[in-house]
Amino acid sequence: MTVMRIYDDLYEARRTVLRRRDLMNLDEVPEAVLDGIQRVFGERLAPETAVARILADVRARGDAALRDWTRRIDGLDLDELAIPPEALKRARAALDPALVQDLEAAAGRIRAFHAHQPIASWTTHELGGTLGQRVTALERVGVYVPGGTAPLPSSLLMTVIPARVAGVDEVVVCTPPGRPDGAVPDVILAAADVAGADRVFRLGGAQAIAAMAYGTASVPRVDKIVGAGGLFTTLAKRQVFGLVGLDGIYGPTETIVVADDTADPAWIAADLMAQAEHDVLATAILLTPSRTLAQAVQAEVARQIEALSRADVIAAALAGQGGIVITPDLETAVRLADEFAPEHLCLSVSDPEACAALVRNAGGLFMGEHSFEVLGDYVAGPSHVMPTGGTARFSSPVNVLDFVKITSVIALDPATTALTSPIAARIATAESLSAHAAAATARAAAAARAGAKGADG
Repeated sequence: MTVMRIYDDLYEARRTVLRRRDLMNLDEVPEAVLDGIQRVFGERLAPETAVARILADVRARGDAALRDWTRRIDGLDLDELAIPPEALKRARAALDPALVQDLEAAAGRIRAFHAHQPIASWTTHELGGTLGQRVTALERVGVYVPGGTAPLPSSLLMTVIPARVAGVDEVVVCTPPGRPDGAVPDVILAAADVAGADRVFRLGGAQAIAAMAYGTASVPRVDKIVGAGGLFTTLAKRQVFGLVGLDGIYGPTETIVVADDTADPAWIAADLMAQAEHDVLATAILLTPSRTLAQAVQAEVARQIEALSRADVIAAALAGQGGIVITPDLETAVRLADEFAPEHLCLSVSDPEACAALVRNAGGLFMGEHSFEVLGDYVAGPSHVMPTGGTARFSSPVNVLDFVKITSVIALDPATTALTSPIAARIATAESLSAHAAAATARAAAAARAGAKGADG
């Protein structure tokens, strides 16, 4: 069975597998999504409209709306939205001790990595008086941890821990009930305890985003919401932006592997399928100048996929967004990857440093075959919440700076005020802002009088 297509023509590859598609463009909504909306709302609404209704209802009715939407969407009656803190401790104690140790080891590496990021306030006296920037941690942050088809404790660690390193006062987690009885899986609760989350709520989807953005009797209003999610979560984040801060708008995961003939085709195939496993909309692409490697990887994918539990998802993703592109040389492969601006860019080449020097656009650079992307998902150290959809051209992975804000500090001395006020007045006059000019002129006049008095004395 051929699972991954090989592209020999770069023009065709650019037009197809390397063409960026707007996966948030909902002109063609999948029938399954519309069927779900019909079931919940009784009519076939556009997803944006459905999300807007949920947000408005939660804003108006608070906890009652949260319970209603959880009942309608998830089929669950929740008496309590908040999970007691002691439940986190119990879940940690009930979990396999070896898994707890693994969570703790991953948390330690994530914490140590982010602790190296410089976020210090600073001042200078070189511009007259004191100027600088004061860095202050956000007061309260909301973290969304998706549930979907499987619990994702790694996503919790990758978002809560950088917030803790930044010094955020309170970290609130919302995650959908993951079991038929409405409980959150123990591994998520244990990860919340390991990471140091303050409060955890059994809420998913747009209603969770609404609760954190607006606040309810149970769920506190936050200053910023971070974390990836599904379609309705993402649309909700987009609609509440401005009322709260956001880390980014995330689409399906994506990986590009650039490889030369020194790469191991079995490893490359495994890495591509690891990303395709996430979602039928995931992107997994190999760029290589080696036809021999391309054919070997194609064969390895066909061989390995048969033993994987999510083979149907992998096959759909590779058929829809995957492929192997033959390039004239390694530099062309790297430049095509940079143009695509992937979430993950894996350099499985003999000299990854040389290739990395050509890269400007990537959420994460994975240097060499021993730094494979799955390690980044769990334990390498940097957050695995990275920019998707080409947004690596202008945005960054979740990091400590997502959880602080910068306040400019301006404390000029009288001499600098006297020197700069006439400049400000003239620029303000050029902008036809007479009140601005008057405020600056008054200061300049006062400085001139003070100077004249000092000269007379």
